[in-house]
Amino acid sequence: MADGKIPGAEKKMVCGLLALLLPAFAIHRFMLGDTTGGIIRIVANVACGAGAIISFIEGIIYLTKSDEDFVETYINQKKAWF
Repeated sequence: MADGKIPGAEKKMVCGLLALLLPAFAIHRFMLGDTTGGIIRIVANVACGAGAIISFIEGIIYLTKSDEDFVETYINQKKAWF
């Protein structure tokens, strides 16, 4: 890009913070277009709390990736788990 910004990188911070602050709602997965993954995490959270733990871990992973890695992994490849 001419301005040095990577399309999709703007979602990294928002998704990471949502995953850390509101993990039980899996909003970050819906923002990434992964409706099925979001629903699975909500159901897992209601059933045993595992969805919130998975979401929290994902938030940490999102925030520690470079913008390039985040976009390639979660925007382009649409990776659903970690």
